[in-house]
Amino acid sequence: MSRIPFDQLPAGVRQAVADKTGTLQEATTVQAGMNSGIASVLETESGRVFVKGIRTDHPQVAAQRREAAIAPYLPASCPRLHWHLELDSWNLLGYEMIDGRHADYTPGSADLPLVEAALAELQQTQAPADIGIKNAVDRWADYAPPGTLSHFDGSTLLHTDYAPDNVLIADGRARLIDWAWPTRGAAWIDPGALALRLMEAGHPVESALAFADRFPSWREAEPDALTAFGTATAALWLEIASEDTVLWKREMAERAAVLARALGEGS
Repeated sequence: MSRIPFDQLPAGVRQAVADKTGTLQEATTVQAGMNSGIASVLETESGRVFVKGIRTDHPQVAAQRREAAIAPYLPASCPRLHWHLELDSWNLLGYEMIDGRHADYTPGSADLPLVEAALAELQQTQAPADIGIKNAVDRWADYAPPGTLSHFDGSTLLHTDYAPDNVLIADGRARLIDWAWPTRGAAWIDPGALALRLMEAGHPVESALAFADRFPSWREAEPDALTAFGTATAALWLEIASEDTVLWKREMAERAAVLARALGEGS
């Protein structure tokens, strides 16, 4: 998605933001990330704020609206959403500004206990019943083996995308960001999703699964459920890598296959 500077937004949109924040003093475009037409740090009369935005005619605007809807229900490890605006063909979210860096998942990293703490907090969070978010059963329906989808059902709020870009380390804490795809499902799914990303960072599959085993939801899950997750994850990444053959996606598909074999052998 092409990105534009904040000062190229329509004047009415910029004024609506200023009405929320006070006088705008400076706007700096953030280069990281791919899914926002606007991603800027604003220096304002009331302090710093991170603004992300997308045009209302873009196919991904529904995901940003979900992100706004789920924000009040997120645990303290997640940045606070201050305001949500939609006008003049733009959808904007104004977030608490976090001065942090992306998490380091490599073996032995001091960030890993912080990530563990943030996920442990999320594991205690129930998905709100009155928000239209996707169920894990539906998300994995095309990939899970026949007869196993009931294992994915649950009421826990899940993030599911633990790419290190989605975890910021700041002030001795891990903060979970980018909630475009909140999911309602079995709590053990998130530790499994994190395990695959740990493998991406260099952990052997045994080490990644040992980390997942730190979470009661994973330890207490039925072996058949974890086997089904491994199979579904491998099928999903195989599809992703088949549709776009860039190296990192092919490598993720290979790791997912290794994870699936390890979970199958452990059942």
